[in-house]
Amino acid sequence: MRRPLVALLVAGVLVGCAPPRSGSLGPAPTAAPETATPGATPPAPAPVTPATGEPATSGPRSPRPAPPPVTDAPTTAGAVTVELWFVRDGRLVPTRRTRPSTLATSRLALTELAAGPTAGEAATGMTTLLPAGTEPLGVSGGVATVRLAAVGGDPRTDRLRRGQVVWTLTQFSTVRRVRFDPPVAAADAPVGRADYADLLPPIVVTGPTVGQRVTSPLTVTGTADVFEATVSLRVLDAGGREIATAFTTASCGSGCRGDYRAVVTWRAAREQAGTVEVYEVSANDGSRVNVVRVPVRLAPAR
Repeated sequence: MRRPLVALLVAGVLVGCAPPRSGSLGPAPTAAPETATPGATPPAPAPVTPATGEPATSGPRSPRPAPPPVTDAPTTAGAVTVELWFVRDGRLVPTRRTRPSTLATSRLALTELAAGPTAGEAATGMTTLLPAGTEPLGVSGGVATVRLAAVGGDPRTDRLRRGQVVWTLTQFSTVRRVRFDPPVAAADAPVGRADYADLLPPIVVTGPTVGQRVTSPLTVTGTADVFEATVSLRVLDAGGREIATAFTTASCGSGCRGDYRAVVTWRAAREQAGTVEVYEVSANDGSRVNVVRVPVRLAPAR
C-alpha cells in the first residue's frame, strides 16, 4: 500500500528539478537575506524626507523615505576590483578596475565610470556617457537610489547612460535594481539588468579584460546570443599570427543569451602584445562576425 505514495513523491521531485529553459544576463546579483535576531530591538524606521527633483503633480504626493547610506561590504587584501560597463558602438561592454579598498564601493564604481576608459580601453572604442557628479544616495531592500548629474537629451544616449549605471551597480550583492532621481519620465519604478538587456552586443567578453597579462592556459568567459549558441575564439600574437583556436557552446543561444566559458592554450617564446578574438561563425558564408577583440599581454610559456 505504501509503494504508490513513494512513487508519487519521487515523480514530484523529478518534475521539480527539470532545468529551466531561460537565457542568461550574466552573473545574477542576489540580495542578502534579511534575518531577525531573537530578542533584538527592531531597527528604527528610515527618516522620511520630501522627494526632490520630481515633476510637479496636480495632487498631493506621498514623500519617499530617504534610503540608508551606501555601505558595501569591505574587501580584503587592501584592494577591490569593480566591474565597469562602458559604451562601444552604441552597446554596453564591460571592463574592470582594481583600486584601494573602500567601504563605499558603489560610489567608487560610479566615480570610475564617470572618469571614463583608460587609453588602452579607449583605443578599442570604449567611451562613457556618465558625467561627473552622478552619485548613489543609498540602498534599501535591494534597490539603489542614484541621482544623475545629467538627464534628458537624446533618448538613446540617455538610455545608454542609465544602462551603464544599472549594469555597473547590480554587480554588488546588495543591489538588484536601481531607482533614478529624478525619475525616468513619470514612472519611477526601479529597473534592473533585464530592462537594458537589449543594449548588449551579441557577444560580451567579461574575461580577459583590455591590457590584462594572460598566461596559457587562458579561460575566456562571457555571455552570448549567437546562432546555435556556438562561440569561437582565437589568440593572435604581436604579428597578428593565429597561435591558438578554440570554441565552446553557450548555455543558451539563437534567440536567448547564455553564459560561455572556454579554455585556450598556446606557446609563446617571449612576452609580447597579443589579441584574444571572440566571434561567431556566420551560418551564411563561414566568415567571422560579431567579433570582439581584446588586446592583452601574452606571457611566455613556462
